[in-house]
Amino acid sequence: MISLAESRLRLLGLVEGWSFLLLLFIAMPLKYGFGMPEAVRIVGSIHGGLFVLYVLAVLLLTFVQRWRIMRVILALVASIVPFGPFLLDKRLQREADLQVQERAQAGLWFSSL
Repeated sequence: MISLAESRLRLLGLVEGWSFLLLLFIAMPLKYGFGMPEAVRIVGSIHGGLFVLYVLAVLLLTFVQRWRIMRVILALVASIVPFGPFLLDKRLQREADLQVQERAQAGLWFSSL
C-alpha cells in the first residue's frame, strides 16, 4: 500500500516531469528558434519551483519511510533525466503492487491455519 507521502511524491514527480519536458521541448525551442525568451523564463520558473518541492518530498520520504541512500539517489537522479520521473513512478507503483500481493498472500496463509 502506498503511503500518503509516497503518493504525493509520485504526483509531484509526474507534474515536475511534465514541466521539465515542456521546458526542454517547447520553451527552449521557442527561445532559441523564435527569439521568445519569456517562454523559458515562465516555464523555467514553474519547473524550478516544482523541482524544489520534489526534492523536499524525497527528503521527507527519506526520513519518514527510512529510504535507503541508493533509493534517494535514484529518485533525485530521476528528476534531472528526461522521462525519469515517469520511470520512477512506474517502479514505485510496481513495488506498491508487490507489497499488496505479499500482504494478501500472507493473509490467506494465516487464515488457512
